[in-house]
Amino acid sequence: MSAQVPARPAPPPPNRPGMMGGGTWGAMARPAEKAKDFKGTLLRLIRYLSPQIPQLAVVLLFAIAGTLFTILGPRILGQATTAIFNGVIGNLIAIRRHQPTHSLDFGYIGHIALILIGLYVTSALFGYLQQYIMAGVAQRTVYALRRDVDAKLARLPLKFFDARTHGEILSRVTNDVDNIATTLQQSMTQLITSVVTIVGVIIMMLTISPLLTAIVLVTMPLYAVVTGVIARRSQRYFAAQQRELGKLNGHVEDMFTGHSIVKAFGHEERSVREFDAINAELYDAGWKAQFVSGIIMPLMGFISNLGYVIIAVVGGIFVTQGRITVGDVQAFIQYSQQFTWPIVQTANIANIIQSTIASAERVFELLDETEEIPDREDARTTFRPHGDVALEHVNFSYRADAPLIEDLNIDVHQGQTIAIVGPTGAGKTTLVNLLMRFYEIDGGSIRIDGVDIRDIKRGVLRSVFGMVLQDTWLFNGTIRDNIAYGRQDASDEEIVRAAQMAHADHFIRTLPEGYETILNEEASNISQGQKQLLTIARAVLADPAILILDEATSNVDSRTEVLIQQAMGKLMHGRTSFVIAHRLSTIRDAETILVMNHGSIVEQGNHRELLARGGFYADLYNSQFTGVPLAEQEPPLAAIS
Repeated sequence: MSAQVPARPAPPPPNRPGMMGGGTWGAMARPAEKAKDFKGTLLRLIRYLSPQIPQLAVVLLFAIAGTLFTILGPRILGQATTAIFNGVIGNLIAIRRHQPTHSLDFGYIGHIALILIGLYVTSALFGYLQQYIMAGVAQRTVYALRRDVDAKLARLPLKFFDARTHGEILSRVTNDVDNIATTLQQSMTQLITSVVTIVGVIIMMLTISPLLTAIVLVTMPLYAVVTGVIARRSQRYFAAQQRELGKLNGHVEDMFTGHSIVKAFGHEERSVREFDAINAELYDAGWKAQFVSGIIMPLMGFISNLGYVIIAVVGGIFVTQGRITVGDVQAFIQYSQQFTWPIVQTANIANIIQSTIASAERVFELLDETEEIPDREDARTTFRPHGDVALEHVNFSYRADAPLIEDLNIDVHQGQTIAIVGPTGAGKTTLVNLLMRFYEIDGGSIRIDGVDIRDIKRGVLRSVFGMVLQDTWLFNGTIRDNIAYGRQDASDEEIVRAAQMAHADHFIRTLPEGYETILNEEASNISQGQKQLLTIARAVLADPAILILDEATSNVDSRTEVLIQQAMGKLMHGRTSFVIAHRLSTIRDAETILVMNHGSIVEQGNHRELLARGGFYADLYNSQFTGVPLAEQEPPLAAIS
């Protein structure tokens, strides 16, 4: 599972000529993840922003106003500098000529200082307002995006989740959406401010001196050349760094997840050696990536200082010639620094936006996934079946070129227990998924009490079934809430009764908090057998018409298994039950056993009948209990699910 994407604070502006924040250069040098369809994805993301257009217009207006106030500051400050300089120089000349001196016009200087304070306070206020409004715009946009993603996940078929890891889906839902939110909230306002600053600064520099402006612009290609040359080299190292980091994370996860196995086989030293080898490769790639990208900052500083020296020299000459004032030179130097920084920031933001559009593309790919076939408009919204189930000429395949189930026919009556056995890939779990309409059949029909399951709302259909699977699922919450998941309106007495029936009440009451015990995220604070007991209690509470059991007692001890079998017998009484069996000893009493292989029912009957035939089932049974080899069976016994 991927970690949350941290917020990216805007880097601070330079404090003095030639000195720039180094963090941005490293980010610029990193390779940005690119979208396959940048334009199309951008337009689609803009459509999500379209309801926020009035707020975005206000943000743009505030960004322009706040930036303009900041840009005016150096020019006005230059007037104060000129006034002070002229006053000091005038007094020096008067002293040399033995003439009376004049005091500085502190009223004029104070007036300028007040104007500057007002400008900067107003600029800060506009900056605060634009960030405040943009935060709302960003959060409302990703709120709509998250809402659509969550609704989409609920409409996706089971095959979508089967084909992807949980981490991949979670990364799109959390990391990618958070990446979009961060960019909208921070980078968009920075981009607007940077563009306005570049345009405004160029205009202000031209009003002071076109020639000095040309000198500043001449240095710009040097920035591009340095950045381009070094970025291309560093990208290779950053790619290697990410690759080695992935290897390291995978190794650490494997070692800590399977630490008991590592210790049991005495592979601690080998694990450490592998870690050291990968860590050394990561160190080498990371050092080169950081070193090469770090060269950009001093080189940029050198170019900036070079331009600063030229401006100072040429500006000084212009002052002696009376073409501009000292205050103009000071303002121009400030503008030259203000001009350099937003260019750097814009390049960095462009890199971030490239990565953000790639994130948006992954989210939109999820939103474009093929959904479940919609329920029919006239589908039943209520259904209380007795439990008769019929599969008539059912055909199904995961891929069109590889049929799995062909012309399957089953007729099950209320209260019957149907055991399903067979090797891995035979279609046992697939059959259960078809019953609950997790997958759509290619042909034929599945009926419950004579009603085609396609004529029933999916949610209503699935409420008919109760499931107890070998892989337990419990959520972070109290034991009481986990049992009540089977029926939300259950009373405390009903919850306790269900736990007693599943033989879970005793161990629950031995816990410090009893039914209020909080299960952690993976329910690792109780044993695997206890987890299974809770899932059985949940099924008992749901009181379904049809039960689906996937070797529900496989994770409990023999004594508990006997008790659970008794409880399950009571639960299954009068209900249609489908039991996916791995241990054939657990289904001897089933009325009907379906033996499946390659998607077809190859044998059908009760335990004694099937043994007497000496066929496929007899081979499976004998291989488990008498060790008779299955020389002619495909796949081998090792593959039995």
